[in-house]
Amino acid sequence: MNKILVTGALGQIGSELVMKLRELYGSDNVVATDIRKPDCKVVNSGPFELLDVTDMKTFSKIAKKYTVDTVMHLASLLSANAENNPLLAWNINMGGLINALEVARELDAQFFTPSSIGAFGPNTPKDFTPQDTLQRPTTMYGVNKVSGELLCDYYYKKFGLDTRGVRFPGLISYVTPPGGGTTDYAVEVYYEAIKKQAYTSYIKKGTYMDMMYMPDAINAIIQLMEADASKLVHRNAFNITAMSIEPEQIAQEIKKHIPNFKLNYKVDPDRQSIADSWPNAIDASAAQQEWGFKAKYDLASMTKDMLEKLSKNQVHKVS
Repeated sequence: MNKILVTGALGQIGSELVMKLRELYGSDNVVATDIRKPDCKVVNSGPFELLDVTDMKTFSKIAKKYTVDTVMHLASLLSANAENNPLLAWNINMGGLINALEVARELDAQFFTPSSIGAFGPNTPKDFTPQDTLQRPTTMYGVNKVSGELLCDYYYKKFGLDTRGVRFPGLISYVTPPGGGTTDYAVEVYYEAIKKQAYTSYIKKGTYMDMMYMPDAINAIIQLMEADASKLVHRNAFNITAMSIEPEQIAQEIKKHIPNFKLNYKVDPDRQSIADSWPNAIDASAAQQEWGFKAKYDLASMTKDMLEKLSKNQVHKVS
């Protein structure tokens, strides 16, 4: 990777990935793009272009302007928001993806896009979900992700495009607020623990889902993109995870640092039904074997770091 273009650069993953890539590969070599242009580090620390990923002409023009050799396509509408507006989700998630793949094909660029545990469905094995298994999701987001996995496989087999990807679990970050995903409760709970010492979860007690701390997710992307292509059997949609947790477990860890923290419940039937259709825990052995994936953070170390970082952010805001 020498010249990298990132779509959705201001989103939850992109805002941290861009800064890490600029640190590793040089600020001028990472072109951030998004549909908006606020005053922030991602915009101000290197090349930035306004881009609606459904606009193929502009997408191609920007990629050629910077002669990119790597496209990291992150722009998408997440699970809960996608279910509220399925047609918009299809147009953004699939229209944007086909444009990104075509741009990468034009430039013979390496390509990355994330899939999700949302690509699984209610008939998928719930525990230690295999890398290769039944995928019949019941949400528009899940349909988009399965379609995206197949499309990336197609571009590799048909055109020889170097496509790579992972199935992300729920991602937890202190940098960017939640963006409309089903697993966002696991992010919101930390913010509210700092602000109010209480949180009302829309996901019910005992609902296990895979999660990962954002630093591990960023490292996984870079590690996969730098991996030896000859060792990649699956290439796209590798299962990766760091922990399988439910709301009470997060609350117990938070209480070790904030003893008065209270967790309450007001279950959202729509988001709960999405969560119930996903695995309890997935098997990440293919990623471990093919490119050495290994998460650094568990629930305890993630909770400690999240609370420390969010507390510092609150202090900075007040001052």
